Amino acid sequence: MSGATEARIGTRPRLGRVTVTGVGAAVVAAAVTTACAALAKAAGVDFEVPDGGEAIPVGGFATVTGFFSLVGVAVALALGRRSARPAQRFLQVTLALTTASLVPPFLAGGNAATTATLVGLHLVAAAVVIPVVARALRTP
Repeated sequence: MSGATEARIGTRPRLGRVTVTGVGAAVVAAAVTTACAALAKAAGVDFEVPDGGEAIPVGGFATVTGFFSLVGVAVALALGRRSARPAQRFLQVTLALTTASLVPPFLAGGNAATTATLVGLHLVAAAVVIPVVARALRTP
């Protein structure tokens, strides 16, 4: 094994730590987005998509946030195994995916309050998960 390969392998993040940290961040993000959605609903946001259609249930925010946060953890684990700079690559990938996730609320046909709240909830989830997982990916 070459010295460069040994150095690269020796500096890999601890993937067990990344997993536990990522799952914890996913749970926190799901709870925070659900709480924010409940507050928004209490403030009058109807979450009807398309406008006048079925409303997104508040509990649905926990499910969707949890699922996509765990997808992010899977991306982090893959990058932790395959990238020489997993934290940097994770930030690049997740920031691009977060940006892409901001488009569907505008296409869903909800009213302005629903659209703005959905965008805000995407940003809240990203703000909870991305920095925590990126930090866990940094080598010890």
